[in-house]
Amino acid sequence: MQDIKVDQDIKSLSEVRNSMTKCIKQVHNTKRPLIITQHGKGVAVLLSASEYEAMKDKLAIFTDVQTALNQISQNQGISNPDAKKLLSEKVTK
Repeated sequence: MQDIKVDQDIKSLSEVRNSMTKCIKQVHNTKRPLIITQHGKGVAVLLSASEYEAMKDKLAIFTDVQTALNQISQNQGISNPDAKKLLSEKVTK
């Protein structure tokens, strides 16, 4: 995901409501999110579906890594040889 450009990627709710198609095209073409404000405060983010899916995938990976780190710190992990054995058993089934 690209960093937002403050002068282009922050719009009021009424501006988005009046030009939704244009806003969707902007998000799609620039690959940047659009921050939607109401009464001067950020209330929502418009994001392309592909960027949303990519964020979900990254979050799942980070969550798995954090779970693994927590398990290791609590001596709940398994050794590398045991992990390889488990994986190879699953692959050959």
